[in-house]
Amino acid sequence: MQQRFVIHLHSGYGQLHYDLMLSHGQALATWQLWQPPTEIEPGQAASARRLPDHRVAYLTYEGPVSRGRGKVTMLDEGNYELLAELPDRWEFRLEGQTLKGCYELVRSSRDPDAWTLRRLPEG
Repeated sequence: MQQRFVIHLHSGYGQLHYDLMLSHGQALATWQLWQPPTEIEPGQAASARRLPDHRVAYLTYEGPVSRGRGKVTMLDEGNYELLAELPDRWEFRLEGQTLKGCYELVRSSRDPDAWTLRRLPEG
């Protein structure tokens, strides 16, 4: 089943980072990335941190974040298909304006908020 995703560039609040948000039920499952997701090549991985779920309104929002937490700019958006969802691993296919392909998020066994985003090889 296809659902919506968005990637925001989040600036002006701590270290510049990217927020990967996947619609999931009535909220957006959200991960913070420090590497631009557009630079992750097939077979490569980047560190990610699980954040609390965000409101679905962020799927179309750009602008200042409440309580002086910087601003967000939309980097990419589109549909995604959830291929597998386990407590410690999500696999999905992105069909965005820029990002296309299969990815997986895997949780660290040492820190429940630490994850790795890996772009899966094509084919």
